[in-house]
Amino acid sequence: MPYQFKRFLEKLSSEKAPGPLPSFSLFHMLHAIEIIAEKKIGRSKLAESLNVGEGAIRTILERLKDAGLIETSKVGCTLTSEGLKLLKECKKILKRAEIGKNELTLAEYNSAILIKKGGYKIKSGVEQRDAAVRVGAKGAITIIFREGRLIIPSVSNNMAEDYPKATNQIVKRLKPEENDAIVIVSSDNIKEAEYGTLAAAWTLLDDC
Repeated sequence: MPYQFKRFLEKLSSEKAPGPLPSFSLFHMLHAIEIIAEKKIGRSKLAESLNVGEGAIRTILERLKDAGLIETSKVGCTLTSEGLKLLKECKKILKRAEIGKNELTLAEYNSAILIKKGGYKIKSGVEQRDAAVRVGAKGAITIIFREGRLIIPSVSNNMAEDYPKATNQIVKRLKPEENDAIVIVSSDNIKEAEYGTLAAAWTLLDDC
């Protein structure tokens, strides 16, 4: 089923619990899965990596464990086969990369995300920008790979000519194919840029 990981994570992150509203989002949960996949990690280090508090990380880990996505032990957290399966499905659709400053970036830290075949859902790019800003980013630029070149709706019909540095970075790091969408998100810290990319990408996974 297309984008099953999207619906699964939305349900997991929105589950009701006693007490105040959770101070984390589904993007924290997805990023936690990504981090745990790289290496076994303890709760304190994971909270630091996600930039969340002790209560939030406890809830995140409890939900991931109850969903069968992770296992926990005294030496840290690891993904289960189900966790690896979900991450693999996600990576088939989304590909992220940090990029350096270029003609399109707006702040010190910049992250890009490619959404497979997401280009046909893009209108002006405003929806992706607004989603990124809502989670703390300074701004975002939405790009489409179409007919062998990168374009920015209403801004540039040929990025290779107008923004050569940005074009080289995107092609080298993300290797886009026909009708892929790319969003570059800028922020004053890398976590806001990373979460901004996920928030922007989520707007292109609707109606699936």
